[in-house]
Amino acid sequence: MSRNEKIVADHLDNVLPALDSLRSQAGRLSAWGTELAVRLMAGRRLLAAGNGGSAAEAQHLTAELVGRFDSERVPFSAIALHADSSSVTAVANDYGYEELFARQVRAHGRVGDVLLLLSTSGRSPNLLRAAMAAKERGISTWALTGKGPNLLSSTCDDAITIEALAANAQEGHLIAIHAMCRAFDAEVARRTGSPTAGPHGVQP
Repeated sequence: MSRNEKIVADHLDNVLPALDSLRSQAGRLSAWGTELAVRLMAGRRLLAAGNGGSAAEAQHLTAELVGRFDSERVPFSAIALHADSSSVTAVANDYGYEELFARQVRAHGRVGDVLLLLSTSGRSPNLLRAAMAAKERGISTWALTGKGPNLLSSTCDDAITIEALAANAQEGHLIAIHAMCRAFDAEVARRTGSPTAGPHGVQP
């Protein structure tokens, strides 16, 4: 095995602790997906935020909810707070990057909504301020982070921390998002009486 092959193999091996960490929190992932379905079906909204790769993961989740994950269903309200480039640049320019998400939470959030914050480090100032802004408005705050406990997981109402290297924890975030979507779709199907589709929309 070449040096580079060994580096790649080690990276792949390091995904396993992330998966094991998520397996140990399967109950919380299921609860999040179920609770999110209850709230969004009642007309509430998901707000999601992250920086860099975590922003991409946040947007992945909102796309699954506005579009669909597996089975055909109605769309739900979900906003990735970094995705509006004009708002992002205006807020960052006028109020500073640390207020980037907090100001949008104050604009879009309502009592009973959920704010999901993604961070491998768990210490991004703009996410911490967003969590505090959400608490002021009666918005539930969930953190999906890397190793814990950390500032963000301690600040939010609930947290899933992944005990793995940062890159592998971020890979774990996508697995966590898809697991939540499975629980979300199952709860929507249960409450609407719709059949639950399997992977890729295929009926089991």
